[in-house]
Amino acid sequence: MAGNVPQVNRQATAKSQRGTEESPLVKWLLVGVCGVFLAVFLLLPLVNVFAQALVKGWQVYWASLHEPDSVSAIKLTLLIAVIVVPLNTLFGVCAAWAIAKFEFRGKSLLITLIDLPFAVSPVVAGLIYIIMFGLQGYFGPWLDKHDIQIIFAVPGIALATIFVTFPFVARELIPVMQATGREQEEAALTLGASGWKTFWHVTLPSVKWGLLYGIILCNARAMGEFGAVSVVSGHVSGVTNTMPLHVEKLYNEYQGPAAFAVASLLALLALVTLGLKSLLEWKQQRDYQRAQVSAAETVAGPKSA
Repeated sequence: MAGNVPQVNRQATAKSQRGTEESPLVKWLLVGVCGVFLAVFLLLPLVNVFAQALVKGWQVYWASLHEPDSVSAIKLTLLIAVIVVPLNTLFGVCAAWAIAKFEFRGKSLLITLIDLPFAVSPVVAGLIYIIMFGLQGYFGPWLDKHDIQIIFAVPGIALATIFVTFPFVARELIPVMQATGREQEEAALTLGASGWKTFWHVTLPSVKWGLLYGIILCNARAMGEFGAVSVVSGHVSGVTNTMPLHVEKLYNEYQGPAAFAVASLLALLALVTLGLKSLLEWKQQRDYQRAQVSAAETVAGPKSA
C-alpha cells in the first residue's frame, strides 16, 4: 500500500499540470491578442508622440522645449514633484508602519482614507480645494484678507497633487511591512535598541525595495497629473501651467509640433520610470533568490559535514 503512494502523488501532479496547460493554439492566440493590444494601444501611440515631435526636425524640437513657457512648465512640474514626493514618502512610511506594526482604534478607517483618492475623481478633488480655499470658499475671505493665495498658485497645485498621489507609497509599503512581521523589531528592542535605531537599521532596510517602488510611482503620477491640477491652476501660462497643462494649451492653439515635443519629454520621463521600476523588480528578485540560496546552503551545510 505504501508503494502506491508515490504513484498516486505523481498521478495527482500530472492531473494538476494538465489542468493548467493549454494547447499551443490557445497559447499563441492569447499571446497574439496581448501583443496586438499592446501594439495598438501602447506602442503605436508612444511612437507617434516622438514622430510628431520630430516631424519638423531637431531644431524646432529643441526650440519648442526652450521656449519660455515650456521652460516654466518643466520647472514647475519638477518643483511640484520635489514638494510632493518627500511629503508623501513621509506620510506613507508613517501610515504603513502604524498599520502593519500596531493595533489601534480606527485602523480600518485609516486604510479606507488611504484608498480614497483611488475612488474620487481628480477633478472632484480639485473642486474640493476650490470650495475650501477659493475666494468664495470657506477659508477664502480669511486668506484674501491676509494676502495668502493658494488657489491658482503653486500651493494649490501642490495640495491637489498630494491628494491624488499620497496612496502610492503607503499602499506599496503596507503589504511588505505586514509580510516581514514584528519579530525583527521586537528582537532589536529586546536587545536594547531604541525605536529610531530599530526603524533605521531593521525596519527600513527590510522594506527598501517597496519604498523605492512606491516613490517611483508617486513621482510618475505627480509629474503626469492633469485633472486635479487643471482645476486649481487657473491655466496661467508661464506661472501655473505644468507640463500636461502646457501640452493641452499648445495643442489647442494648433502648435502641434511644440505640443508633441513637450509630450515627448513626459513620455521619456515615463519610460525612465518604467526602466527604474523594472530594475528594482529585478534587484528584488535577485536578492530574494540569493537569500533562498543562502538559506539552502545553511541548511545543507551541517548535513554535508
